[in-house]
Amino acid sequence: MDTQMNTQESLIQDKHTVRSSFVVKNDKGLHTRPSTELVKCASSFKAQVHLIYQNLTVNAKSLLGILMLAASRGARVKIEAEGEDAEEAISKILELAQNKFNIKY
Repeated sequence: MDTQMNTQESLIQDKHTVRSSFVVKNDKGLHTRPSTELVKCASSFKAQVHLIYQNLTVNAKSLLGILMLAASRGARVKIEAEGEDAEEAISKILELAQNKFNIKY
């Protein structure tokens, strides 16, 4: 199991689904620019990737879906991925979140 930093939980994997979470570190939350980076990352994998925040589940490959989460700084967003490259997808998304979605203000 991977236990990196306090912004990430361990990867939890059952037969078909990998789960984890991250804390939004960007000052302005998951607005359009970081959400676009997240969509690009998630879309590069075959796995189905979903984000869950406040009981709302959205497709991580959908910009509008991610924006609907309205996740502000400090929000803990859960990630679930299912498919052959699910673990890699989750790892890359966690890395992206740790790097503030490559956004420099």
